[in-house]
Amino acid sequence: MSSTVRTAIVTGAARGIGAAVAKRLAEDGLQVAVLDLDADACADTVAAIEAAGGKALAVGANVADEQSVAAAVEKIATELGEPTVLINNAGITRDNLLFKMTVEDWDAVMAVHLRGAFLMTRATQKYMVNNQFGRIVNLSSTSAQGNRGQVNYSAAKAGMQGFTKTLAIELGKFGVTANAIAPGFIETEMTAATAARVGVPFEDYKAAAASQIPVARVGKPEDIAHTASFLASEGSGFVSGQVIYVAGGPKD
Repeated sequence: MSSTVRTAIVTGAARGIGAAVAKRLAEDGLQVAVLDLDADACADTVAAIEAAGGKALAVGANVADEQSVAAAVEKIATELGEPTVLINNAGITRDNLLFKMTVEDWDAVMAVHLRGAFLMTRATQKYMVNNQFGRIVNLSSTSAQGNRGQVNYSAAKAGMQGFTKTLAIELGKFGVTANAIAPGFIETEMTAATAARVGVPFEDYKAAAASQIPVARVGKPEDIAHTASFLASEGSGFVSGQVIYVAGGPKD
């Protein structure tokens, strides 16, 4: 097991799954760049990491903007350390049925999920290759298999899987692995907003989802953080190009 202190970047880490992953990686001994659109929004995540004895840096960046990403990654490499672990978690939803969906809502989702993951990975891979070690974890979703009202989100999350598998092929010989996590229903502000949008109380929304899940509960952000912890670890070096469903039961 290496004693090297590694630096991780977690995008969309101000809250929800990203915050849980950032905290878990810090518990694992990594230095963590907590990246979100607004650096001030990352304060709670950074404070929690530091209170537990970890080291973190709040970074504001728009993952869909090339110059913003380049500046953020350079800042992280200079102030925290060369990033060799990347968690591409940043995401948004703009749900609607196809005939109601605007081009702007399609483009916005594609920009954050796919363009964002591309730009962040391209900017960090040189550090991974130079260090002959890298872990890339991309957040996909069970919606990649199709979900009513989410043609943009579903397409983006399916794209994340193809992106992941190609990264694994291209970067494997440099000691860099790439894997995707595909969560099912996770209790976050995003799923609460979805419940509000469809006019269902969140507790009822969660109960309905849990009734369809084999383990009879919805997921927590920590469920995803545990999986990300393994995929980011030294010991996961022979796991690459995989899509791991964290959904409380089997998926096709």
